[in-house]
Amino acid sequence: MTDPNAIQASELDQLPDRDPEETAEWQASLDAVAKAAGPHRAAYLMRRTLERAEGAGIALPKLLETDYVNTIPTAAEPDVPGDEEMEQRITAWNRWNAAAMVTRGSKYGVGGHIATFASAAWLYETGFNHFFKGKEADGSGDQLYIQGHASPGIYARAFLDGRLSEQQLDNFRREAGGNGLPSYPHPRRLPWLWEFPTVSMGLGPLSAIYQARFNRYLTNRGIKDTSASHVWAFLGDGEMDEPESTAALALAAREELDNLTFVINCNLQRLDGPVRANFKIVQELEAQFRGAGWNVIKTLWGTAWDELFRLDTTGALVRRLRQVPDAQIQTYQTRDAAYIRQDFFGADPALAEMAKLLSDDKILECFHLSRGGHEARKVYAAYKAAVEHKGAPTVILAQTVKGHTLGEGFASKNANHQMKKLSVDEFKAMRDLLGLPIKDSDFVDGVVPYGHPGADSPEVRYLQERRAALGGPAPARRVHPVAPLPAPAEKAFASFDKGSGSQNVATTMAFVRLVKDLVRDKETGKRWVPIVPDEARTFGMESLFPSLGIYSPKGQTYEPVDRDQLMYYKEAKNGQILNEGITEAGSMADFIAASTSYATHGEAMIPFYIFYSMFGWQRTADQMWQLGDQLGRGFLVGATAGRTTLTGEGLQHADGHSPVIAATNPAALTYDPAFAYEVAAIVKEGLRRMYGEAAPGEDQDVFYYLTVYNEPLPQPAKPSVPGIDEGIVKGLYRFNTAESAGATVPANAPRIQLLGSGTAIHWALKAQRLLAEEWGVAADVWSATSWSELRRDALEADAAGLRGEERIPFVRQALQGAEGPVLAVSDYMRQVPDQIAQWVEQDWSSLGADGFGLSDTREAARRHFGVDAESIVVAALAQLARRGEVEAASVKEAREKYGL
Repeated sequence: MTDPNAIQASELDQLPDRDPEETAEWQASLDAVAKAAGPHRAAYLMRRTLERAEGAGIALPKLLETDYVNTIPTAAEPDVPGDEEMEQRITAWNRWNAAAMVTRGSKYGVGGHIATFASAAWLYETGFNHFFKGKEADGSGDQLYIQGHASPGIYARAFLDGRLSEQQLDNFRREAGGNGLPSYPHPRRLPWLWEFPTVSMGLGPLSAIYQARFNRYLTNRGIKDTSASHVWAFLGDGEMDEPESTAALALAAREELDNLTFVINCNLQRLDGPVRANFKIVQELEAQFRGAGWNVIKTLWGTAWDELFRLDTTGALVRRLRQVPDAQIQTYQTRDAAYIRQDFFGADPALAEMAKLLSDDKILECFHLSRGGHEARKVYAAYKAAVEHKGAPTVILAQTVKGHTLGEGFASKNANHQMKKLSVDEFKAMRDLLGLPIKDSDFVDGVVPYGHPGADSPEVRYLQERRAALGGPAPARRVHPVAPLPAPAEKAFASFDKGSGSQNVATTMAFVRLVKDLVRDKETGKRWVPIVPDEARTFGMESLFPSLGIYSPKGQTYEPVDRDQLMYYKEAKNGQILNEGITEAGSMADFIAASTSYATHGEAMIPFYIFYSMFGWQRTADQMWQLGDQLGRGFLVGATAGRTTLTGEGLQHADGHSPVIAATNPAALTYDPAFAYEVAAIVKEGLRRMYGEAAPGEDQDVFYYLTVYNEPLPQPAKPSVPGIDEGIVKGLYRFNTAESAGATVPANAPRIQLLGSGTAIHWALKAQRLLAEEWGVAADVWSATSWSELRRDALEADAAGLRGEERIPFVRQALQGAEGPVLAVSDYMRQVPDQIAQWVEQDWSSLGADGFGLSDTREAARRHFGVDAESIVVAALAQLARRGEVEAASVKEAREKYGL
């Protein structure tokens, strides 16, 4: 009897089959091949059929992995133009000097890495000689993201080129004297050479993707034609484990960024050992990139392997290469021919027969030396295919040996990342291997010499001629002399000085309104780059959608659901807004690309990145450090700021500490404005400082961080207070006095100074009224727009004092003569205002929202943290009581009165 629950296999197939009989014949053919010729033959036929279908454009799921062989066959490799022998000699000098630099520096204990560049030397040299365009090339040249641990090799090439001196090489990792070289690519430390910081691993690949995307953005918006620029990112296979490394692969494929190439140095090792000891990292990466839509080129084996592949008539060699885990390939690198014959070839009878035709020298040449990433011909073929590929980004998976040419003590050893020097004997063996004309007598007192063929040598002339043909030296960072951007019309800023009257306006909305006016400016409006991670409506920015458009290289291929509304969702190829979706990391990468466009492309852009404040510094502070290193300029805006302003959101949304993290970044100018006119004044000053006429000695390479709030409150008119503009910019000014606020207090009343920032100033103003009306205390209220700028100024004054100069910190100048103690309050942890405590001459106390946030109303949250107006009153009375200026009993009375 037939099981009523049984379902025929055909019923499970959701795809209609118009000819089941034909389908059955194909399946039977596969079964027959598998039975007659074995499963390997069946798999081979299926793979080739799928490849043919893919090549013919037949819509099928992609084949995610190919065999463990080179993507480009030897017969299809193009000839390498130029003089390969000359390039070999240049590479030898660079290898030598890179190793010499690190070894010579080891006596100072400053560290350094030798093995990475040794494995990647040809990956760089081939690019420098034939592909990487310099700054004098069309457009902006290429953008090179150099792997951080390979920096000694880049310095060595710059030395050969005459751009660095021997003294500078000797000061590798010793910068304090002023003529040294930074450990890794740090533009802030060596701004004429390095463009992009990369050694915080994972940020290089992420930034490279968004840089390539921003290049297209500039072109599509008509700012600059960057179509001739190509972005190259050099990465380690171990680095690809960082989540940022692969976070934006789909974006690059979705937007068809064929102006981008990843070169992953697959030496199969990370810092402590194999990347995938029991697996195959190349295959894993291939599947990951192919699945994301990238063009994948594998450059695994050198020419010595050609003979082995010709002998492989059964496919046994390819199958065995696919089976052997990475750690075992690393082991072959260190073992003799007998071991390799037994372990590798002995695993299959067909391979054992093949091995009989191979000499020991041939086996060792293949397994010890011959990798695709070590041969100019193989690398050139991959690079040429990459730059010619259209419609998708390319990743090149180049297999190398970590520590190649450094000797048996280095090559493929697990500890080679921590090995900082070679012995004299090891250097002499390396010299002989590389064929360099360095004599034994050049090793004076056991110190390895630097090598240089001479400024007018054939090698140097060739190197310089190749670079000249490609548009000048590389890597290089250039800041082209450009006229400062004209200041926007004063009207845009002055409109905030009159206040909002009876209308309640949050400072987040005030900032957005200001930007709406600024992007309309005829001179600079097009240079604004609004960036938001899918919270534009939260911040009231939806009105910018139809006027500015959201950038999309595809334009808008659909009719938006809200097309009949005034503020409809509009995407455009020339759109100005970068609405990135839910990715703060991607948005920060956008910001970095835009904020450094003045150097990368000679086009000053004004990015502002507005985000949920809790998910800014806490989540992407590493990128903000990268931003400071890369000398970026622009406005970071932490919206919905503060620990108590978000009603109901709670612990993981309530930001009470971002200014603390921001204060750790020397390039960040952090402001916590309370009022709309302060926001306008700070943005105006930021535009002048970063994009206008800089004052003598003023550092333009800074960025601004503004915290703005979502609490709608009346915005007061700008007070007519002497020096208010200076106070807003420097961080502190007196907003009012007890008297100017209309308080009636006795002439000899106790007095206290209340310092508040951001939304907290409203609690201070209420406390000012309560102190006067209910306790007879006069309170003056100060707006502390920037605790960290006050601290920065005070630190500079302290440093000046150590030099014998007389300088009084601004905070002390501002508070000079202010009667009574100081009580500071903010919507952040007390550590934020406490930054300036040591420079305040008056008695100091502070209140803040320390601890985790919680879900409740604003009033309840502020009472919980003890920062509401009533809590300020009690704290003020307690401070005055300690000084004997009010009765101690009044403190208890106030606590009971306010229910604290």
